Amino acid sequence: MALSIETVWTRCATVLFVFSGMWGIALPITRYSIPEEMQEGSVVANLATDLGLDVRALVTRKAKLDIIHTKKYLDINKETGELFILEKIDREYICSSKTTSCFLKTDVILENPIRMFYIELEIMDINDNAPVFRRETMHLDISESTAPGERFSLTNAVDADVGANSIKTYYLSESKYFTIEIQTGSDGSKYVDLVINSNLDREEQAVHHLILTAADGGVPARSSTASIILRVLDINDNAPFFNQPIYAINVTENSPIGTLVMKLNATDLDEGTNAEMTYSYTLYTSEKTQEKFSLNSNTGEIKVKDVIDFEESHSFDIYIQARDQGSNSLSGDCKIMAFITDLNDNYPEVTITSFKSTVKEDVAIGTLIAVISISDRDSGDNGEVELTLNQQASLPFVLDKSSGDYFALLISEPLDRETIPRYDITFIVTDKGTPRLFDNETITLEILDVNDNAPIFPQSFYTIHVVENNIPGALLMSLSAFDPDLHENQYLVYFIMEKEIINTSMSMLFSINPENGNLYALKTFDFEREREFLFHIEARDSGLPPLSSNVTVHIIILDQNDNTPLIVSPWRAQGSVFEEVIPRSADKGFLVVKVIAIDTDSLQNSRVTYQLLQTSDSTLFSLDQYNGEIRTTRMFSYRDPRHQRLVVVAKDNGDPALSATITIKISTVEHMVTPFSETTEVPLEFDLFTDLNLYLVVGLGSVSFLLLITILVIIVLKCQKPKPMKMPPAINMNLNSLNRNSVISRSSIISQRSSTIADSTLISSDAYWYSLFLAETRKGKVVVRQPIVPKGAGYFVSSIPRCTGPTETSDSRASTLQDLP
Repeated sequence: MALSIETVWTRCATVLFVFSGMWGIALPITRYSIPEEMQEGSVVANLATDLGLDVRALVTRKAKLDIIHTKKYLDINKETGELFILEKIDREYICSSKTTSCFLKTDVILENPIRMFYIELEIMDINDNAPVFRRETMHLDISESTAPGERFSLTNAVDADVGANSIKTYYLSESKYFTIEIQTGSDGSKYVDLVINSNLDREEQAVHHLILTAADGGVPARSSTASIILRVLDINDNAPFFNQPIYAINVTENSPIGTLVMKLNATDLDEGTNAEMTYSYTLYTSEKTQEKFSLNSNTGEIKVKDVIDFEESHSFDIYIQARDQGSNSLSGDCKIMAFITDLNDNYPEVTITSFKSTVKEDVAIGTLIAVISISDRDSGDNGEVELTLNQQASLPFVLDKSSGDYFALLISEPLDRETIPRYDITFIVTDKGTPRLFDNETITLEILDVNDNAPIFPQSFYTIHVVENNIPGALLMSLSAFDPDLHENQYLVYFIMEKEIINTSMSMLFSINPENGNLYALKTFDFEREREFLFHIEARDSGLPPLSSNVTVHIIILDQNDNTPLIVSPWRAQGSVFEEVIPRSADKGFLVVKVIAIDTDSLQNSRVTYQLLQTSDSTLFSLDQYNGEIRTTRMFSYRDPRHQRLVVVAKDNGDPALSATITIKISTVEHMVTPFSETTEVPLEFDLFTDLNLYLVVGLGSVSFLLLITILVIIVLKCQKPKPMKMPPAINMNLNSLNRNSVISRSSIISQRSSTIADSTLISSDAYWYSLFLAETRKGKVVVRQPIVPKGAGYFVSSIPRCTGPTETSDSRASTLQDLP
């Protein structure tokens, strides 16, 4: 079996025959040379051939190899006679690494006959082992003060191979501080020393990491590395230092005690105790500064120790020293400039230097009231102040900046004590800091009164209603005026401004209390005589000069129900019975008589209603309660008596109601002659007409004219045929009682009388007063035509003469109602 390609070596087999000293015995020695680590099965040599043996003899003679080192590395192929590798051979395992030659000896034993062959197998070394360091990491401590050239032994590497395959050299990684020197021992071993090339500086590089490489001489060469960690030991060769020699910091005033201002951090490039530092103030730091700030000697923290006030000191200079703890301690200094940041912690101040506490309300505009100064201890915007007035209410004052921080308070508008009698003037001083602070000062200015206001009545016109029949001396109203002035300027005196009415002074009718304005009536008033009064009352103050004002008083007399209704139609003598004659053939609804009563009272008190108090036959007559007309309710029958008796009551609407009665005796006759009486002409004459009144007058005139023509035609027809006939009811107009502003007109009453009743003239002042009266209105007057009044009569009522035929109304003169002597 041939050798493998991997272990191609020049094999030299030398067969030596050695003859011993004994005759006839031969001891042959066979030597072979092979490289180590040959593959299993590799052929070393053909042993049968080299020994001169027949291959078949190997089997028959039971050839075998002796065991080497308890391991069987070789064996014989008995079929071919070849010696082959049974197990890989490791030279370093079999032989010592210090020997250069390595032989593997074995014996070949043959039987029948026994014969022994000596075989030596030389194992040649190959570079199959790399150098190995006993320690992969080497630690060295070298002081930074070690001088250059100093040597330090390093642990060397070992290589199991020998000869050229053993360690040949060492290499060191690049370094400017270190190099190596290789030493060779007597046995050829290589040793290495570490040499310092230059001065070490721990502060520059405290630890050096180096790589040491050991390489052998094999082909290819093998190598291995070891790590060298070299720590430079510190010496106190560096003084502490600060980042900068001068620090500028800002400290807010009024910072709480214990507030951290700054933390110093000095640097010492040394280490250990050489780098441990303590901080302290230097002699340049003032005691005042040391009272304001505290310094922690270990940490270098500077904190606020006492209240810091910007207004007391704007800045502080702090000098600090840092010293290390080395054997030869070193130190470094710095300066801290602490600038105090102003806070807006001082309120602005306002001072009143001059002040007038009272002024008259008529003081001139521009008058000086006060002088004010303002200030603020802060600085910058915090110390800039401005002065304003309280603007919640509009004040008639203005601030005028005179000089610097001085202001003058001047009057800018007219003052009115009656509107505002006192001013609380608040001066507000505000700075421009953040947050803004302000202060205020209030002064009180009293306004003195001058007589600049006339008395004032609550109303300019008073209407006072007084019920007639009042008690003399009764209080009508309190007409108190108000004067907004003070003291004597508001003391008022009241007067009735004199005015005569029908030669009567107002002071005779009314009286006023000069102190309180109470108005009294001095007499009893009668509504039927006096309806109203109009006069003025003056109120005057006691100032200088005095001022006054007046008010118009309108006294209206109110009516009381103090007049009984008076029956004016049909007229009869006092206490007598009125007799009326009617035809017995009168139809149903025939007008028997019309009762007219008047009441001199007004409004509700003058409204008269009528009622039948007594009647001989309630089924025969009816009475209209509003106009007083008595009419038949049926025709007369033969059973009805010829004479009927009625009692009519006229009642007003007052409270309590007053009334009057009349007794009427009615006689029935079979035949009657219709008398025509002269009517009283009551034309209406108005001073003024409105368009509406004009239309009404024209319309009424037209209707009246047509009615008059119709009446005249009927009268002419009646006169041409004189015979008994039924007469139409007389034309009557209602008499309405109106107020003093209404227009009252009343027509004459035409009564039908029998031919047996004689003409008569009834003279009575009361009858004439109520039948003919005058009412004033805003539009005109009622004009009543009347005949001549007989002497001796105050007022009169004229009866209408009897006539059997058509007659014209008698002429009469127009006149207003008046009292007759």
